[in-house]
Amino acid sequence: MSTLPLDGIRVVELSHMVMGPTCGMILADLGAEVIKVEPLKGDSTRRLLGAGAGFFRTFNRNKKSLALDLDQEQGRDALLRLVDRSDVFIENFKPGRMQALGLDYPSLRQRNPRLVYASHKGFLPGPYDQRLALDEVVQMMAGLAYMTGPVGRPLRAGSSVNDIMGGMFGAIGVLAALQERQRSGQGREVQSALFENCVLLAAQHMQQYAVTGTPAAPMPDRISAWAVYDVFSFAGGEQMFVAATGDGQWATLCRLLDQPSLLADPGLASNNDRVLQRPRLLARLAEIFKEHDAATLARLFEANGIPFAPIRKPEELFDDPHLLQSGGLAKLQVEDGSNTLMPLLPLALDNQRLQPRWPIARIGEHTDTVLSELGYSASQLQELRRTATISA
Repeated sequence: MSTLPLDGIRVVELSHMVMGPTCGMILADLGAEVIKVEPLKGDSTRRLLGAGAGFFRTFNRNKKSLALDLDQEQGRDALLRLVDRSDVFIENFKPGRMQALGLDYPSLRQRNPRLVYASHKGFLPGPYDQRLALDEVVQMMAGLAYMTGPVGRPLRAGSSVNDIMGGMFGAIGVLAALQERQRSGQGREVQSALFENCVLLAAQHMQQYAVTGTPAAPMPDRISAWAVYDVFSFAGGEQMFVAATGDGQWATLCRLLDQPSLLADPGLASNNDRVLQRPRLLARLAEIFKEHDAATLARLFEANGIPFAPIRKPEELFDDPHLLQSGGLAKLQVEDGSNTLMPLLPLALDNQRLQPRWPIARIGEHTDTVLSELGYSASQLQELRRTATISA
């Protein structure tokens, strides 16, 4: 018997790319039955190359696949039958697409008043809400790209941060609406948006300006609150981030580096003193670190409470000892039958991580099963195949 929190909740996911699928994946990992509705050729995200090559397998585990042609009336009828028996509907298509298909929230609410409808868009309702948006678009609009790159060179963050967080906030809204439904008996519409998500990421910099009256500088040019808070190079050419945010850490760092003169320097007595002397201090530390082995210092830093981090590439995380030994990576079977190690949701329930329960579904793998549960007979399924409403 399932002990997952969302056991018994059925979710219809009509989404693609990252934002909507992230919402569906979170609900699926928490135990919901998530039925992903795809075109007959499959979600186009399955076929992306380059930076998008890993999207589908990353955000679509623990889901069933139902392949329907929604441009045909029979396909829409099948979807509506499914919606009638579902708890949650997820979509992330361009503005107006759901209304054109008769799948907008007012239409579906008339059929199923208990339905929680999660809409993922570029913008919440307002002057921009008809614009198309991408993660990169909103990073430029909301100040994140400005803060990430050097002055005059805005740079997007190196991951789909707003798409992923937007899906996460959609899932949070769904969970809240399901909880409310237990009292009211009614569903509601949940809206999540890329732009507003990115504005939240920039909120600390907005408030820095409100508090100080000085605009926040981009991260490469920022005035750090801590003197020792940077990336350094070591004897073998390795790089490592090292920090000493308090006077105790500073004293420990000086001891580990065998630098009593730095600790005795009155101009470096407090963190604020060190911040004022930061260029001189960082240049001196850079000289010192170049004489040390990174692995040896890393062991000393860990044993003595100095914050540090090796500079890793994503592909190196497959071999990360913490992820491997803590169960943070789990084996997932993908569409071609091969297996990969996949990072799990960054949470645990009763000290247990939420695991992949099913392989990544093949296109339309569960079409017959889902439609049969909705009452379609074998002859009706055959007719849907004949008319190319479902795949042959």
